Amino acid sequence: MPAYKLTTQAYCKMMLHGAKHPTSSVNGVLVAEKQKHKEVPQQPVLFVDCIPLFHGAIALSPVLEVALTLIDTWCKENSYVIAGYYQGNERLKDNSLTPVAERIAARIAEGFSDAALIMVDNSKFSMECIFPSIHIYDIHDNRWKARDPHE
Repeated sequence: MPAYKLTTQAYCKMMLHGAKHPTSSVNGVLVAEKQKHKEVPQQPVLFVDCIPLFHGAIALSPVLEVALTLIDTWCKENSYVIAGYYQGNERLKDNSLTPVAERIAARIAEGFSDAALIMVDNSKFSMECIFPSIHIYDIHDNRWKARDPHE
């Protein structure tokens, strides 16, 4: 089970995307540096940046396909890989996985086996940033399972 780390830039962009659109669902992808044949065993996946995609209606669509293709091209040119997906649901107390989030994250996992799915927890979002406002999931037996928050 891989360890995950977020740079400040990736975490802040994800949170600010949700803060800018507080009454809408938001989503995007997380990119990591391309790993060189697992030189260091148990090396954590470092999400170096976040690319916000949509706010409002989040669905599988041709626009999403085009966006992922463009991001993948940019990643290849800059030695990055699409390594995760994030989503924030529109309701304050709703941080549950949606079928759309699971499908998009599964598609990303086809190209990056250590992919993560991050759900923004709107109820924990605050200016103090004492605790991360996210829940991280990784894939086991074709199902997304929540990680222990203390790992």
